[in-house]
Amino acid sequence: MSAAPTWDPAQYLRHADHRARPFIDLLARVPDLPTDPPRIADLGCGPGNVTSLLAARWPAALVTGYDNSPEMLDRAHAEYEGSTAGGGRLGFAHADVGTWAPTRPYDLIVSNATLQWVPGHVERFADWVAGLAPGGTLAFQVPGNFDSPSHRLMRELAHSARWKDRLADTLRHDDAVHTPRSYLERLADLGCEVDAWETTYVHLLEGEDPVLDWVKGTGLRPVLTALDDDPGARESFVAEYRAALREAYPAGAHGTAYPFRRVFAVARKRV
Repeated sequence: MSAAPTWDPAQYLRHADHRARPFIDLLARVPDLPTDPPRIADLGCGPGNVTSLLAARWPAALVTGYDNSPEMLDRAHAEYEGSTAGGGRLGFAHADVGTWAPTRPYDLIVSNATLQWVPGHVERFADWVAGLAPGGTLAFQVPGNFDSPSHRLMRELAHSARWKDRLADTLRHDDAVHTPRSYLERLADLGCEVDAWETTYVHLLEGEDPVLDWVKGTGLRPVLTALDDDPGARESFVAEYRAALREAYPAGAHGTAYPFRRVFAVARKRV
């Protein structure tokens, strides 16, 4: 794996409504929290837009969003940090999700579309569950679309003769996430009551090359970062990839349909 990708909050937020929907569905399954006011950690908070939904649901909570992207944290600090309507506080801090461990009990540890970036993330579950208060919850969702055309074509192009020397080790593979059953078994082994499932959303995207526009904010970031010092090569890769996406996702009468599978888990620590 190459160096960590750089992030563009504005690009990421271009599809903010579609990206937030799985998080809203995840929160709908989170049970009551054991402490009032609760302490909440959001791992991989990005620009803070969905972290703010935690403060809206639990307005008295102390909510901290953690991320390792300076660009994302700058946006989160500027847009969302501060006191909340119910007397709580929404704040953000730098942390590497791959090594972060609670230093005090949390009532909820949540992560939205982040753990796919963390190799071996299932090995972190034990520390996170141990850091929950009795009756607390670990909840996360991850994209499960690594075998979809958008991601498969990206990997195939990166491994092609022209690009493999520069990009072959850049992208995640289809084992970056696990099945709902695998997550259920791992978390149940840690003494949790687990709700695990998957959903395929069909996002109707608008505009020219909307699937490319989507992945420029997420899955394509490692390639864009790796080629950042060579604008010509970067544009050439994007042009090849754009042509493949246009064939795989043709525009229809109402826009471009983009199926997107997500995997969810909500694990409550037994009292």
